[in-house]
This record gives sequence, C-alpha cells and structure tokens, in this order.
Amino acid sequence: MNRIDRLTAILVHLQSKKVVTAQEIADRFEISLRTVYRDVRSLEEAGVPLGAEAGKGYFIMEGYHLPPVMFTSEEANALVIGSKLIEGQTDRSIKKHFKEAMFKIKSVLKSEEKEGLEKLESQIRVSSIPQMESDDFPNNFLATIQRALVGQCVLAFKYFSNYTGDFNVRSVEPIGLTFYGGHWHLLAYCRLREAPRDFRVDRLVKLQMLEETFETNSKRVDSFMEEILRGNELSEVEVSIDKQVAKFISTQKYYQGFVSEHNDGNRIRMKFLVPGLEYFARWLISFGNAVQVISPESLKPILLDLVDELNQHYK
Repeated sequence: MNRIDRLTAILVHLQSKKVVTAQEIADRFEISLRTVYRDVRSLEEAGVPLGAEAGKGYFIMEGYHLPPVMFTSEEANALVIGSKLIEGQTDRSIKKHFKEAMFKIKSVLKSEEKEGLEKLESQIRVSSIPQMESDDFPNNFLATIQRALVGQCVLAFKYFSNYTGDFNVRSVEPIGLTFYGGHWHLLAYCRLREAPRDFRVDRLVKLQMLEETFETNSKRVDSFMEEILRGNELSEVEVSIDKQVAKFISTQKYYQGFVSEHNDGNRIRMKFLVPGLEYFARWLISFGNAVQVISPESLKPILLDLVDELNQHYK
C-alpha cells in the first residue's frame, strides 16, 4: 500500500470508532509507531480536525466526515458472504436492519460492481438449521438485545424450559451474545437464580428492554461462558473420533452442540455443549467403535446401557 492510500485508509479507520490508538493503526497497517505519528501529522496538515487523548488515542472532531466511501470489488464481495451468513443465522430483527444497510452500501457502488454483486448473490448459499417461527416464539429479539448490551440495560422476558415444559419470568443483566449449536444464546446474570445463565434466544417470549441500567461487568464473554457451564443445564462433552469417520459428520455435528475441534493424529478431538447426555449418547452410538469418550465419565455408562438395550432387542 502506498502512502496516499494508507493515509486515506487511516482516515476511514479513524471515522469507524470513537477513539483509535496509535498501536491499533500500527498493527493494522504493519507500520512503526513513528510512521503512525508522521501520518497523523500529515492528516492534520491536510486540514483533518484530529484530537488526541493522552493514554487513549486519536479521534476526529464531531461533525467532520469524508464523502461516501467507495468499496473495492473484493470488499463488496466480502459483504455478500456476510449478508448470506446473516440471512441464514440471525432473526428477523437483524435481517431487516442489514437489508437496509446493504441498500445504502450498494448505492455507492459503480454500475459494473452492482451487476457483479447481484450475480454473486445468486451463486452463494449458506445452509442453516431451520428456524421455527410462530406467534408463541417470535424469534425477533436480537436487535433489542444488542441495544441492551450497548446501553447496559436490564432485560425482562418469559423463558421456555424444555425440561419443565413451562414458562418462567426472568429479569437479567445481559453480558454477551454467542452462537453455537445452531442457535444464538444470550449470556446474562439472572436475578432470579442469582447466577450466570445461558438463554437460547429463540425460546424468549415477550422480551422488553427496561429503563433500569446496571454497572459494567468487566468479565469477558469467554470467562462468563465458563461460569455458565459450571452451573447451567448444559453439559460439556469431549470425544475422539476416527478421522475417516469424522469427515462424514461435518454437518451433523452442528446440530448436536458442536463447539470446537482439533487434529490429534489419526483422530479428531471434538468438544460439544449438550442439553442432555442421553440424547447425545443416542447420536454418538451410531458411530460404533470409531468414537471414544474423553469426558465426562458419566456418559460412558449411558452408552453401555444403550448397547445393552440393543442386544436385548435383537435377541
């Protein structure tokens, strides 16, 4: 990237956030801090009204904006991938807002880029778990949850429990959103249980964002997830599967609460978060001796019982 292109890109970056650190700019463009300081001075000399906060970073004075940004073909094509993922993996509230955003993005593209984008959109598909929408479960709350996360606002809703078959009213302090097992999950501090909890978003009913706010929680989403696992209805399962068999379940695993995997020689170690060990065991047993249970130990006797049931059935 030549210096003129870099200066333009730095200006766009500065407009994308409230405050941008010199180190962040240096890391993105792979330049030294000295070069960052020189580039910032060049922008100031060109008339860009920049401010700086000691120990924080640079910011652009309120009211200053570049004309509409032009996208490269590669950037526009990347947005198509993003739009397909959003179409297949989010609810109606997010799809609506992203659709409006895409109209604005397309409005600044050149004619040939718009044609290329339309062609590409027709050639890309994203497979996803079908979302069952109904009046009872509208599944239209992701946008509201996002606003609550930003504003640190308390959320109130009714939550359906698969185990009891009942609804119960919850008041929570939202901490984060995470996607696994084919569903979006709200991570929050539950005031009813006085503990961290994980709520599947498609099981929420009559969600409301209250005016009440709460103090910032400094815990990261990852560490919060670990706390939830220790006291939640979900169980963590780790198994080892023969690599030749594992390649045939690349789609199935996402329906079973798949979280992560790593190569272990001739085998693949997979981690899952599952709502019930017995249901998961019935899926796991279909792979016979190609699978080994690493944890938890409590899964092993369930598998043995299922094998015994099969033996009794076919005698």
